[in-house]
Amino acid sequence: MQSALPPDHRAALGRIRFRRAVALMLMTLVLPGSAQLAAGRKEVGRIAMRIWFSVLLIGGLVFALALVSHSFAFWFFLNPFWLGMIRFVLMGLAIGWAFLFVDAWRIGEPLALAQKQRLAMVGINGFLCFSVAGSLLFASHLVNVNKDLITNVFSSGKATDATDGRYNVLLLGGDSGKGRWGLRPDSITVASIDAKTGKTILFGLPRNMLNFPFAKGSIMAEQYPDGYNCGITCELNSLATWAADHKALFKGIKNPGVEATTEAVEGITGLKINYFAMVNLKGFQRMVDAVGGVTLKVRDRIPIGGVGGPVTGYIEPGTRKLNGHDTLWFARSRESADDYSRMARQKCVMNAMLHQLSPEKVVLNFDKIASASAALITTDIPRSEVDHFISLALKARGQAVRTISFVPPQIVTGKPDIAKIHRMVNAAIHPAKKSSGKSHSGTTKKPTTSTDQGTTGGAIGSMHAGYAANQASDLGSAC
Repeated sequence: MQSALPPDHRAALGRIRFRRAVALMLMTLVLPGSAQLAAGRKEVGRIAMRIWFSVLLIGGLVFALALVSHSFAFWFFLNPFWLGMIRFVLMGLAIGWAFLFVDAWRIGEPLALAQKQRLAMVGINGFLCFSVAGSLLFASHLVNVNKDLITNVFSSGKATDATDGRYNVLLLGGDSGKGRWGLRPDSITVASIDAKTGKTILFGLPRNMLNFPFAKGSIMAEQYPDGYNCGITCELNSLATWAADHKALFKGIKNPGVEATTEAVEGITGLKINYFAMVNLKGFQRMVDAVGGVTLKVRDRIPIGGVGGPVTGYIEPGTRKLNGHDTLWFARSRESADDYSRMARQKCVMNAMLHQLSPEKVVLNFDKIASASAALITTDIPRSEVDHFISLALKARGQAVRTISFVPPQIVTGKPDIAKIHRMVNAAIHPAKKSSGKSHSGTTKKPTTSTDQGTTGGAIGSMHAGYAANQASDLGSAC
């Protein structure tokens, strides 16, 4: 019957059918199920639209709550259960939407169209199916990556309460190598975080500290009641090896090395450690590369290599954006330098990462970051606390990070004055209780800040206990 129509009428009818077919596809894109309702498949259309409006309603409610309460947003989007639910919802939407596109293409009667129009419809349908469904499936993949990251990195243990209004997290940089037992911490820092404001103080402990006490009542205190005073080989970072050789003493403890180090840090600083986080420095460059590098102010020429191997190059002074390889050597290089200057550089890197890792970078590089994080980080921070610590980290990004390092000349590494270290810690945490600023001779002493990273005496944060709060250095200006 159609063949009996005049050619111009057949062409006009073909154009109408083509426009109708395209309109059905666009209706499915804008409002899933509307094409089926318009074409008479009311049952399919109603089911699709009910699902779509339910998703919009629930999504809008979650979005509104997230805007009102950031804590709810962190809790919801970092909870493995809800992440699993979001993943399956996205997968279901991808499959269902693709089905509706194919069904809309069928309703458009492609066989009644001209050949070019049929080919055009196949292209339109394929583009919409793959773009919409593909985007949803990719989003589902990212959600699953986040879920696996949280599940694999963070523990299922119990949360601990803040002590004196602060969370104290032991940050360890593990440097495994030939002849070493496991992952030995060569970078030891306590991040003391205000539980309300996120304001953070970094306390740096030299890895070669000797003759220090352990926390009272701890496993190590029972073994060394007079302190770790067994000679020049008994350095702070040797505790990981010692504990690995005496695992039987640490029954029920997953990481004896971390436990022994924690007990020492608690004895040295007087702080109660809530959690620990260890990063493998050898793989740290993967994380830096994942976020596209980090910008640092290099004050001195930093050798790459050395100390048992050849120097293969240098990181030249100036403000530079370093890749993972160079950032790692900036943090760990010991050639023509000492442990104290290296400690300062490591804190520079931590501070730079804190302030330069923007939400946009996280989203754009999330897959790489998650992959690197799962391989590099070991921590006992429970999954239930992840949202809280991320909220504190975001608050900390807008504030200067202060640092105090227990290094010469104020603290003698071989024979540390533990009482003085405790006073330094208390003065930094409770600045209102600091001394009046008078020296022992009775004259007023002007607070100074040391930022020279190239010498022992100039190691960042070296300070007298009475002026700890005033002398705590702003790392942003030191790096």
